[in-house]
Amino acid sequence: MQTGIEPTLVAELDGTVTRLVIATALGLFLGLEREWSQKTAGIRTFALISLLGAVFIVLESDLLLLVGGVLIVAHAVLLAVRSLTREDHDGLSLTTSMSMLVAYSIGALVGEGLYIEGVTVAVLSSLLLVLKRELHEFAWGLSKEEVRSATEFAVLAFVVYPLLPDETMGPWNAIQPRVIWLLVIAISAIGFVNYVLVKRYEGRGLAVTGFFGGLVNSTAVIAEMAKRATVDPALRDLAIGAILLANAAMAIRNALVVAAFIPSEAITVVIPLGGIAVAGVVLSMLTSDWRVNVETDLTSPFSLKNALTFGVLFLIVLVVSAAAQATFGIGGFVLTTFLAGLVSSGTAVTTAVTLASTGQITSTTAIWGVIAGTTASILVKVVFAATIARELVRPVLGYSLVLIAVGVGFGAGSLLVA
Repeated sequence: MQTGIEPTLVAELDGTVTRLVIATALGLFLGLEREWSQKTAGIRTFALISLLGAVFIVLESDLLLLVGGVLIVAHAVLLAVRSLTREDHDGLSLTTSMSMLVAYSIGALVGEGLYIEGVTVAVLSSLLLVLKRELHEFAWGLSKEEVRSATEFAVLAFVVYPLLPDETMGPWNAIQPRVIWLLVIAISAIGFVNYVLVKRYEGRGLAVTGFFGGLVNSTAVIAEMAKRATVDPALRDLAIGAILLANAAMAIRNALVVAAFIPSEAITVVIPLGGIAVAGVVLSMLTSDWRVNVETDLTSPFSLKNALTFGVLFLIVLVVSAAAQATFGIGGFVLTTFLAGLVSSGTAVTTAVTLASTGQITSTTAIWGVIAGTTASILVKVVFAATIARELVRPVLGYSLVLIAVGVGFGAGSLLVA
């Protein structure tokens, strides 16, 4: 007669054995790079260290776990000291020493049954080891300005944001501090990505500069191009295509912001803005020869002053838009976002998204506000075209009206379908 003890014992044994096997496998995986690099501690050492961590966890002995950790630390320190005393050392044993501690922690994680966490630590650690050359090149390639910018961005994203209240407040209950700050972080993050891309491809031509620059502030990009074109007449022929690409990038950015914060209306807004983006890219390819290369002059990937200026401007437009919506209805809100789009379509879009998320306006009204802000940003570039050369005004205006017509037409169609 079976008492049920045997199946329970077998199940428990299987779980314990599984954890020990997985811990050993992850130790082997982590030790591969050290083995290939012909370090003192290789694949077998790392496997044994991970297994040891898992065994001590399985035995449920805090003392053994502590003693094991102390022994690993002592061994790692001795390994590092011995490496530093050699004349031909390259300092890499310090990395090996730290990797041994990580291997021990991986074994402990798996021993506790935290498989996903253990695998994550193992994979991330392995990437750090394998990408040694790339990471060092990246670090040495950073400027002081870039490091400072990254620090400022980290403060915005990870220090300030958690301290802000998560509730609506202010006039017309239009202000939600966390949402406002999250949008500031999102725009800043897009700026970081844009900086990296332009730095990577800056010698590939004005097309790349115009498109990726348009992801952050298309109006500012065109203003910069206008300044360059007045100095170099050869760039005038590319100005129309650059303006179209910047508008396309702006439409893509606006669509991504709306889709991220109002996912229920993602399709409705992606259709008109996607139409503008596709039309802008196609027209730019038809009107310009992108074989001419130009160099960009980038100074900083992130500006705390610009981020805070955007936040203040966004806050002002947000309150004005809420007041216009409450006083004059949809028409007042759309007019406000149009005027905001003359300065920055990003401000108009984030205003619409915030008011929709707090229930001040409907998703449909927000979409029309986004289209109005995008339309204004497209039209204002005609002014910058005039600063380059008068003969550019007519074609830029014509193509701009085409993009606006595409956006409005697709927007109306998407609302009818919805």
